[in-house]
Amino acid sequence: MQYLKLTLSPTDRAIHPVDSFVADHEDATREELLHVDARNDGTTVLLYRMAGDREATDEALAANPDIHDHEVVDVEEGGFHAFVQTCSAEEGSALLRIAHQNALIVDTPLVFTEDGLRTPLVGTHGNLREALSTLPEELHFTVDNAGPYVPGGEDLLSPLTDRQPKVFETAVEEGYYDVPRRATHKDIANSLDCAPSTVDEHLRKAESRVVAGLVQ
Repeated sequence: MQYLKLTLSPTDRAIHPVDSFVADHEDATREELLHVDARNDGTTVLLYRMAGDREATDEALAANPDIHDHEVVDVEEGGFHAFVQTCSAEEGSALLRIAHQNALIVDTPLVFTEDGLRTPLVGTHGNLREALSTLPEELHFTVDNAGPYVPGGEDLLSPLTDRQPKVFETAVEEGYYDVPRRATHKDIANSLDCAPSTVDEHLRKAESRVVAGLVQ
């Protein structure tokens, strides 16, 4: 089995049109899509990990007439989960369509980044190649990584969100983790054109997640 890690945009065309409603909610941000599936009853279910105002998100989902059911719950490590059930869409669900047509596994979680939705697809080499050739023109994609699939262990950076992978990778390139250390937060910030405090925050979060992945 092989995997391809793609970045897809726009996200509402990749997974479901309802994603644009969730993305545009000003009081919360999507971090990960933990589950997505088109059901036989004509509905699609999505489970998001989000950060921000849980109560405002709950109210917004409840007020949307296109959402059949939803639930919003806090999680211990911060943020909250948002479960959404809505009508399956004939258009705007390209990721699920190509996965079903080509017998592929959509490996979760799917991570939202500044460039789009980072999603791993798992299957045979031939099926993955065929899937790429059938992506619609209006859905932009880049191939970020590829290789043999190892369940739960092919990419320790996959749990990272937002700019964390870029900051983490830049820190490695600059020599921040060398012994002796060859770069500081200020050096990394200069390379990324951001504040040292931003680098510090992203690195602490990235290190926490990567270390957790190593010991699980």
